[in-house]
Amino acid sequence: MCFGGRDDKGDEPAPRPVDQQQQQRQQQGGHVKHAGGYDRNAMAGPSGQQPRQSHAAASGPPPQGQDQHQYSAPSGPPPSQRRHEYEHAPPAGPPPGQQRDDYAPPPGPPPASVEWAVPPPEPPPSRPGPEHDWQVAVPDTALFPEPPPFFSGHDRSHTTNASEDEANAGEEWCRQYPLARPLVLDGASQAALQAHDIRLMQPTGFNGKLNRLGTGHWEASTARGSPDRCIVGYPPLYVVSSHDPTRLDRPKTIYYEVKLLRGSREVSVAMGFTALPYPSFRMPGWHRGSLAVHGDDGHRFVNDRWGGKDFTAAFRRGETYGVGMTLRPTGTAHPKVDVFFTRNGAVAGGWDLHEETDAEEDLPVTGLEGFHDLSCAIGTFDGVSLEVILDPARWMYREAK
Repeated sequence: MCFGGRDDKGDEPAPRPVDQQQQQRQQQGGHVKHAGGYDRNAMAGPSGQQPRQSHAAASGPPPQGQDQHQYSAPSGPPPSQRRHEYEHAPPAGPPPGQQRDDYAPPPGPPPASVEWAVPPPEPPPSRPGPEHDWQVAVPDTALFPEPPPFFSGHDRSHTTNASEDEANAGEEWCRQYPLARPLVLDGASQAALQAHDIRLMQPTGFNGKLNRLGTGHWEASTARGSPDRCIVGYPPLYVVSSHDPTRLDRPKTIYYEVKLLRGSREVSVAMGFTALPYPSFRMPGWHRGSLAVHGDDGHRFVNDRWGGKDFTAAFRRGETYGVGMTLRPTGTAHPKVDVFFTRNGAVAGGWDLHEETDAEEDLPVTGLEGFHDLSCAIGTFDGVSLEVILDPARWMYREAK
């Protein structure tokens, strides 16, 4: 069945409606085909409208013959994969169970990098410095005075015959009888002191003889094997109420001498001073408030029950020895106290009562500082023969008068 003749338009079939967009693409180059290879216009309906597209365009490069540069893929992963990458990236920093300091490197260079030690700030000197002349810097020490005998104390004298029990008994006696207050002398005692008529009191248990030869002059002798005994004089040679240098503002010197007789069997005699009271069965210098120089070893003792300190040579028979104390005002409540020792009328040594001492070995000098009365104290043991001279007219040491 024909719808028309040849005469209408010719033998060629009627042209299809042309899509303007498709025409533009063809002008630009090539046909645009659907993913299945068909023209979009083949799917068009009678009115030339485009049907709804049900499939997405295929990915990848265009078919052969297309422009490669026009369809090049962008750099990096697809957007969906990029988001997945960021969602699963680990957080910054160490794991929650670890501290940031746990991952810090140790200070300093690695153990094997010793060669990287910091060099000295300056190069070593190119030549040695001048030599030190020690002979010029250090003076001749032979010109220096001898140091004081701070550490010359002895734990025990090599000549002592006293036991530890006797020493403990002396300490206990001193605890039971503390130092007495200064005396106020009566008229008779004042007169005896001014005349140097000092009386020596024989101690209990004294195994010997004690005779007065004259004013201020006594003789004493003991039998062989006699025990330690201390002879004390009265009135005291230093009386606080009459001689205190801090109150009178003038010095006071007390002194006496002992002559060791030539016929003495031993030289075991001690001479010094003591505050009252003092245990008569102990040598002077061994307990509180007393000092003495001992003739058997030449040591000096100040409140020292052990071995004393090196001081002078041992006594010799036929020689005369003296001991004295000088208390001087200082402008303060404490006088300066110096102890001196003589041998045959010449000074042979001395010391400052408040000299620097060893705090672990030396005990206080309480009782000897001018606040207590002081009496002469002569100690004897074993067989000795001696004279005690308290009269200044008979002293060999004239400066003490």
